[in-house]
Amino acid sequence: MRIVVATLAIAAAFAMPALAADQVEKAPPTGAYKKVSDLVKLPDFLPGLGQLYVDPKTLPAGPFLAYNRDGRLVSTVYMLPVEDLTNKDKRFDDLAAPGGKVNHVDVYFNAGHPGVEKPHAHVVLWHVPRADETRVAAK
Repeated sequence: MRIVVATLAIAAAFAMPALAADQVEKAPPTGAYKKVSDLVKLPDFLPGLGQLYVDPKTLPAGPFLAYNRDGRLVSTVYMLPVEDLTNKDKRFDDLAAPGGKVNHVDVYFNAGHPGVEKPHAHVVLWHVPRADETRVAAK
């Protein structure tokens, strides 16, 4: 499963952006994106991720656009259900990085939360250098 998740992360990092970067660079993004905290019972700002927006039609996987407290895009997050990652017939092709250039990628397990209740992997495509991840840290 680690190989599958790593492969997905690498593919996502090099995929062509689905939206022009200027449409998503500043919150709120244009188009069908909605604030996650308006859709499910989650705080407006999640430490470590930021303020999230998603097109509800793309749930549960996303992409989720993550913004810092100044409303600047810091990452694109995919939440890929573990059961889908272990299903040989399920694929996540052409994962986009709507925010443009990806600086680095983090992948980690999440047991579930409102909106994506099943265990899943967070694939975080960071658009900022590692040092700037503090922009979404808890205050």
